[in-house]
Amino acid sequence: MKIQVLGSGCPTCKKLYEITQKAVGEMGLKEKVEYLSGAEGMQALIEIGSMTSPVLAVNGTVVMTGFTQDMDKIKKVINKGMKVKNETSKCGCGGGCC
Repeated sequence: MKIQVLGSGCPTCKKLYEITQKAVGEMGLKEKVEYLSGAEGMQALIEIGSMTSPVLAVNGTVVMTGFTQDMDKIKKVINKGMKVKNETSKCGCGGGCC
């Protein structure tokens, strides 16, 4: 499983990354959270088709856009993302939202 936080590198993006790391640890998952920021993060946002940052993605599927400090919400969207079948779709959403 691949868990990513994508963003510009702003303090809000970094904070979501930190909270997501903590949530993943509390969930007992072994996966590391990948943080793509700056030019790399912006390119990833373009590729995933998001106009908003930060983005939390699981297995290439956007599960949350924007920021929250709600640990339970982050855990919930990660769990939901683990259940989404990652398929290639015409719109590039990874099969998660269309």
